[in-house]
Amino acid sequence: MCGIVGYTGYREAYPVVIKGLKRLEYRGYDSAGVALLNGGLKVYKKQGRVAELEEFIVGKDLHSHIGIGHTRWATHGEPSDRNAHPHTSAKGKLAMIHNGIIENYAQIKKELLNKGYLFTSDTDTEVLLNFIEDIKVNNECNLEEAVRIALKRISGAYCILLIDESDPETIIAARKGSPLVIGVGKGEHFLGSDASPMLEYTKEVVYVNDYELAIVRPDELILKNLGNEKITPFVTKLDMELAAIEKGGYDHFMLKEIFEQPSSIHDCLRGRLDASAGTITMSGIEQNIEAFKSASRIIIVACGTSWHAGLVAEYIIEELCRIPVEVEYASEFRYRNPVVNKGDIIIAISQSGETADTLVAIERAKEQGAIIFGIVNAVGSSIARISNGGAYTHAGPEIGVASTKAFTGQLAVLTMMALKIAKKKSSITDERYTQLLFELEAVPEKVDALLKNAGKIKAIAEKYKDATDALFLGRGYNFPIALEGALKLKEISYIHAEGYPAAEMKHGPIALVTDTLPVVFVATKDSYHEKIVSNIQEIKARKGLVIAIITEGDEVIAALANDVFFVPPADEMIAPMLSCVPLQLLSYYMGITRGVDVDKPRNLAKSVTVE
Repeated sequence: MCGIVGYTGYREAYPVVIKGLKRLEYRGYDSAGVALLNGGLKVYKKQGRVAELEEFIVGKDLHSHIGIGHTRWATHGEPSDRNAHPHTSAKGKLAMIHNGIIENYAQIKKELLNKGYLFTSDTDTEVLLNFIEDIKVNNECNLEEAVRIALKRISGAYCILLIDESDPETIIAARKGSPLVIGVGKGEHFLGSDASPMLEYTKEVVYVNDYELAIVRPDELILKNLGNEKITPFVTKLDMELAAIEKGGYDHFMLKEIFEQPSSIHDCLRGRLDASAGTITMSGIEQNIEAFKSASRIIIVACGTSWHAGLVAEYIIEELCRIPVEVEYASEFRYRNPVVNKGDIIIAISQSGETADTLVAIERAKEQGAIIFGIVNAVGSSIARISNGGAYTHAGPEIGVASTKAFTGQLAVLTMMALKIAKKKSSITDERYTQLLFELEAVPEKVDALLKNAGKIKAIAEKYKDATDALFLGRGYNFPIALEGALKLKEISYIHAEGYPAAEMKHGPIALVTDTLPVVFVATKDSYHEKIVSNIQEIKARKGLVIAIITEGDEVIAALANDVFFVPPADEMIAPMLSCVPLQLLSYYMGITRGVDVDKPRNLAKSVTVE
């Protein structure tokens, strides 16, 4: 979950590395550091944000044409200067940064302690680095060979970058389970956890695969496997623009990404959905359509917000396609020895395409004969490469830690998938199919319309900013949206919040209701409307404070609620793509009014690449 950056070439390395760290800070921000080579190894690191590192570095010797940098999300060892990366080896000749977890570090550390090594941090990273140095010294080999030998012994996930005083132009890099992208320039190379640090310098990148090792020099990129066999690098052309990873006049990335949803949903639908022609074009589905038609069940695996998208998809797929669907937390699915049969379809949902638990879960399922279908936002990501088929959400880079536009993109893709499969299975009438195509096509315009009233949500947030708890309730398709609303509020405002099916309120949560508890109802017009009105009345009878997300023209709930926000009318299957947006805004404005850094909430990171 950490961010890594590297550079070797003709430019001054420090400005490239520090700018890259700022762009990767969404991946971790409890400490940061850089290592440079210029007649000797210079390492500067500091607990806190990248800005604090910059301030600490002022006046230091920064001249170098090679450098590595790191922004950390702590795993082993608390956030501190000494646990920050880069780490230096015991002899002070090597520096390394690391994203991931070395699971057998304790055993290796014990061996090194017996050899007389001393450690200055609590990290698994320093253990791996000294292990590499020990191999290099004892085997009298170069750094590349020492890394290769060490990684054959290592258990866990890693992306590592190393520099060596004795080889001042070369970065050695390797990955397993944590992403690594190498940007190819003229007389220079860039390395990063994703492509954002290198966008302004090059559009040509190489995505490094698991168990591959890269030897990177200004004018040379060599890829090898751990068996020392050369691999031809596959160069990909980026279609991402620099403006996509900048704030563009917004105060925060989160707000920018919320307001980008009319265009991001449109981009997701574009080239796929043609309501007038009655068609959905999705090559990933078309290539696997027989498997979907004959599937006895579909298992959706995901984490966090992506899991909530999977819950919405469960309702949609079962309704339209009449295929049983199970939605699993990837972290639980991978460990509980699940029953997976040949021909089962596993849909893996992940914004980053690198979520460690999801990745391991689908690897295991694939070994058991399941067909893997990936839904990711990041092109070239690990889940995209391991899947038998899939679909990109095309939401564009999402920098804010809390997922917003990626979530609505996932809902759009999942809805199109269900419609296409249902049409092929003849499990949907032509009339219903056509209606839903037009409903889906209208979503970007409707999201744009409701965003014009964002000020009303801001006023609600200011009214309830001092709340210590909140309850989110919904029924049917809106139940997962209630869960997502509660998650967003927790992440962004640090207010304790829980999501429940509205009918379950009476089975426990109603005990929490007082005249100070905000209860958010996701209550757009659907087949559950009369029931949820009754649930609202039960809250009102206990003096609870009702905030309701309702459909335009709903006077019944408007008369009951303390505060309301209207969304445009939509079919109940499509409504989640609208009803989630005011909840995103609510969490954003609540966080702002409470003084939270909404783009970088405490203890969180964007891409969860450790288990």
